[in-house]
Amino acid sequence: MRIRMCLAALSLAGGAGLATLSAPPAMAAACSDVEVVAARGTFEPGTLGFIVGDPVYSALQKKAAGKNVTSYKVNYPADLSPTSAAQGNLDLVNHVKSQAAACPSQKFVLVGYSQGANVVDNSIGISSAGAVVGSPIVATLPAAVEPKVAAVLLFGNPIRALGKSVTGTYQSRTLDLCAKGDPVCENGGGDVGAHLSYRDDAEEAATFAAGRL
Repeated sequence: MRIRMCLAALSLAGGAGLATLSAPPAMAAACSDVEVVAARGTFEPGTLGFIVGDPVYSALQKKAAGKNVTSYKVNYPADLSPTSAAQGNLDLVNHVKSQAAACPSQKFVLVGYSQGANVVDNSIGISSAGAVVGSPIVATLPAAVEPKVAAVLLFGNPIRALGKSVTGTYQSRTLDLCAKGDPVCENGGGDVGAHLSYRDDAEEAATFAAGRL
């Protein structure tokens, strides 16, 4: 119930089977030094996400002095449908692969909040199946792209409530924040407001990412 309240709160703030998933061919954008690829939370308003994506992008633009930083909003429903996270997983992987091929020198910062963290988890090979608004993995970033991912920034990550976290190749470059009492990422958490508090962590996250560019 608390988790549903969190998702409903995000909605108020801004007012098919897995096997059949498909995404349009990814189109590469103009090349930049760094691209922030952001997957917003369930029903989250804003361009990249009012609570996380937008403030993190703004902070990183300032901290990555001398670098051209652009952004990409992961194209997915971010709703409560059972394939929502899987659609985001597929779009993120397709976009980054296309962008990496077109822009060999570009680095990526992956950002995911709430359901968006599920999207990023799946894309780097950590399944979010069983987590709130999670899904099985439908696509992963290939090994050739992995060195281009400078940082992974996760907020209110639902797999943490299952006792899981990012391990393996991406672990050392991942910042995975769970606010105390956040029921989406803390098993037994009861503070709905905590899940809406991650805007306060934008500077910390941007500093972490900037240090790895």
